[in-house]
Amino acid sequence: MPSSFKIGPLEIHYYGIILMLGAVAAAIVAERLARRKGYSGELVWDGLIWVLIGGIIGARLWHVFTPPPSMIAQGLTTKFYLTHPLDLLMTWKGGLGIPGAVIGGSLALYLFCRRKKLNFAEWVDIAAPALALGQAIGRWGNYVNQELYGAPTNLPWKIYISPQNRLPGYEAVSYYHPLFLYESLWNLGNFFFLLWLGRRYSDRLIPGDIFLVYLIVYPVGRFFLEFLRLDYSQIAGINFNQMIMLLVAIVSTITLMYRHRRRPVPAGETNR
Repeated sequence: MPSSFKIGPLEIHYYGIILMLGAVAAAIVAERLARRKGYSGELVWDGLIWVLIGGIIGARLWHVFTPPPSMIAQGLTTKFYLTHPLDLLMTWKGGLGIPGAVIGGSLALYLFCRRKKLNFAEWVDIAAPALALGQAIGRWGNYVNQELYGAPTNLPWKIYISPQNRLPGYEAVSYYHPLFLYESLWNLGNFFFLLWLGRRYSDRLIPGDIFLVYLIVYPVGRFFLEFLRLDYSQIAGINFNQMIMLLVAIVSTITLMYRHRRRPVPAGETNR
C-alpha cells in the first residue's frame, strides 16, 4: 500500500491527510457542542489553528524526547534531533506522540482562552469528545504507514506487515495485532461515552469534568494496549508511556473524586 502520492514535485502523505480529516471532524463536533453552550461556532475554527500548532509541536517534542528502540537503532535519538534541528521539523520521519499532542494542544487552548477571555474549563469539556473522535480517525494514518502494530498473532483480524516495516527480530513474522485499530475503536467508544455523559449528567457536572473523564478513559485503554506494543519508549527498561498513562489516570480519578466529594451537612440541615 503506498503511503503517499505526488502532484508535480509535491509529495502528499496519506498520513497527513488522515490527520487533517480527524482534525476537521473534531472541529465540527466541537462547533456543535460550543453552540449548545451559547458560544459562537467561529471560536472553534479560530481556536483550531492554535490547538493544531500546539498539538503538533507537543507531539513532535514528545517523540523527540522519548524515541522508541526502533528509532534509536536508526540513529534517531534525542541527541541527533537536538543537533539536527531541520530533521526535528520533518514530522514524517520518526513520528508524533499522542501524550505530547494532548499537552501541547491543551496549553495552546489555554492561551487561546486567555486571549479571548473564555472559560478554559468549559472549553476543555468541549474539546474532549472532539479530541477522542480526532484520535479515532487519526489512528488510521498508522495503518497506511504500517506502524503501531502489536505482537504477532494468528487471530482472524490479524494484519499483514510488509518485510520492510517489520521490527528487528521479527523479520520472519508476517501477521500482527492491529494495535492502531484497537486504539481507534477505544477512542471512538470514548467519544460516544463522553457525549452521553455530558447529556445524561449535565446537571451534576462541574466545568472540566468531561476532560477529566477523558483523562481517565483514554489512559486506561492505552495502559492495557501498551502490553501488546513491541516498539515502546523505554526509560530504565520501563515502558515510559504506559507508566505516564497510569499516573495520569490515577491523578485524574483522584481529582474528579475530590471535586465531587460529599459536602458536609451543617448541624440542623438534612440531606436533600
